[in-house]
Amino acid sequence: MIRTTLEMLILSVLAEGASYGYAISQRLREQSAGAYDPKETTLYAAIRRLEQKGYLTSFPGSETAGRPRTYYALTAAGETQLQNLKQTWRDGITAVTRILGEG
Repeated sequence: MIRTTLEMLILSVLAEGASYGYAISQRLREQSAGAYDPKETTLYAAIRRLEQKGYLTSFPGSETAGRPRTYYALTAAGETQLQNLKQTWRDGITAVTRILGEG
C-alpha cells in the first residue's frame, strides 16, 4: 500500500480518538473486514513519521505487562493533513475511474 495511504488511514482512526499502536492495527483490520493488516514494523514506522511531522502527539497510557502503552492523538496539523489526504485520495479515485472508462 502506498505510504501516504497508510498515513491517511492511521490519521483517520485517530480522528475517532486517541489510541495505541496495537489498537490502531486492530481497528484497521476491523474496518477493512480483515483485508488490510499492516505489518507491525510498517505501522510503527508510519506512526513515527506522522509524529515527527507534527501530525500526532504521544503520551504514556496504562501499563500492560509491566510497561506503559504509548498513546497517540491527532494534532490540529494532523486534522488538516487528514483532510488534505482524503481530498487527494478522492481526486485520485476519480482520475483512475475516468482512465478505466468506468466513470
